[in-house]
Amino acid sequence: MDRLIYTAMSGAQHILDQQTTNSNNLANVSSNGFRAQIDTFRAVPIVGAALNTRAFVVNATSGTDFTPGPIQPTGRNLDVAIEGKGWFAVQRPDGTEGLTRNGSFKINSNSILTSPDGLPVVGDGGPITVPPGVILSVAGDGTISAVNDGSNPGPSNPIGRLKLVNPPEAGLTRGTDGLFVSSGPAPVDETVKVVNGSLEGSNVNVVQSMVNMISLARQFDLQMNMLKTTESDDAKASELLQLN
Repeated sequence: MDRLIYTAMSGAQHILDQQTTNSNNLANVSSNGFRAQIDTFRAVPIVGAALNTRAFVVNATSGTDFTPGPIQPTGRNLDVAIEGKGWFAVQRPDGTEGLTRNGSFKINSNSILTSPDGLPVVGDGGPITVPPGVILSVAGDGTISAVNDGSNPGPSNPIGRLKLVNPPEAGLTRGTDGLFVSSGPAPVDETVKVVNGSLEGSNVNVVQSMVNMISLARQFDLQMNMLKTTESDDAKASELLQLN
């Protein structure tokens, strides 16, 4: 049988991979701070072919669209959005730092400021502890201040500062937990600014993703038609050989 089937098969498989990534992006269109994933592929010529007209498709390193998403006001004092480039640092279960853009923070039962997934938010000195009975506010530089929640609020007291980092995007990789990891230590970046009472939305373009879904479906049909054509050509060739 013509080796075209292997070429078409690899093309069809990787179109399905792209469709999976596109579907995952669409599923996270409402996830705060989500960064769209980009699949990258490359063509590899078939070694030993008589003519260099055939190639396989293989996976290359998956990329990420780091374009900032829209910032939407929420009015919630524990919602924080990053303006432009930058990341929040959180402590993963293994003790390493993960990076996220989702600033929908909360306070757990141990009075620790955490991410939406329950991971401790990292400050200048480690996880941030919140005193009971206070109202929090976050300044533009990430400083967290607390005011007594009562009829006599009193002065505002700083209790910590968010660790805001901005490592090179080329050195960031997406982990299986959805957090990004830097290839090296991520120091505090004083230029990163935040907006309190707001959240950053996903940067997934719904219209473009729907167009991609339709385009990928048509490409998959093309690969299937190539396989059917190859099967038909093989059957006709066998008939001609039997006549001889």
